[in-house]
Amino acid sequence: MAEFSDELSAAHQAMIAAQPVFFVATAAEGARINLSPKGYDAFRVLSPTRVAYLDLGGSGNETNAHLLADGRITLMFCNFRQPAQILRIYGRGEPVLPWERGWDELASHFTLLPGTRQIFDIAVESVQTSCGYGVPLMTLEAERQTLVKLHAKADPQEWAYKHRNRRQSIDGLPTRQTDRFIAGQAPEPAKS
Repeated sequence: MAEFSDELSAAHQAMIAAQPVFFVATAAEGARINLSPKGYDAFRVLSPTRVAYLDLGGSGNETNAHLLADGRITLMFCNFRQPAQILRIYGRGEPVLPWERGWDELASHFTLLPGTRQIFDIAVESVQTSCGYGVPLMTLEAERQTLVKLHAKADPQEWAYKHRNRRQSIDGLPTRQTDRFIAGQAPEPAKS
C-alpha cells in the first residue's frame, strides 16, 4: 500500500543513499513526457524538503526545458535489494547553471564531474513509498564511465560549437544555454 508524507524521513534518506541509480520524469503541456535514468554519485538530500542532482551534458536537455515551462518533476528510486520498496519524490525544480547565483552553495555538496552543465534544485512537495514487489533483485556490477571519459577528453570550445543548436527540447520548448562551463567564463549569449 502506498504511503505519503510531506518530507523525507531519515528512513527515506537511507533508502535513497543506498541506490546506485534513480529516474527523473518531467513533462510540459503539449510536450512528450521525459523519463531519464541517472547514475554516478549525483544525488543529494539537502534537507527533508529539498534535494538536488548534478546533471552532465548528454543527448538532450529535456529536463531543463520542462522545468522552465512547467516546474514539475518526479524522482523515483527503486530498492533492487531487500526490502522491496519504491520511493517517489514529487516536487518543483529549477536548473541552476555554473555562472548563476546559488551555484556555489549547490556545487559545494558535489564532486563536480567532467561535463557538468547544471544542478537541478528541487523543492520536495510530497514523498510516496510503495511496495516494489515487482522490482527485481539486482546488484551493481560497476558504474559506466563512458560519459565522464567522453567529457574529460572533449575540448569545451569544440563541444559548445557542436552543441550550439541545443537551445530547445525535442518538442521545440526553449532551454537556457547550458554549454559546458569553461572555468572563469560565463557563456556568450545565445544568438537568435
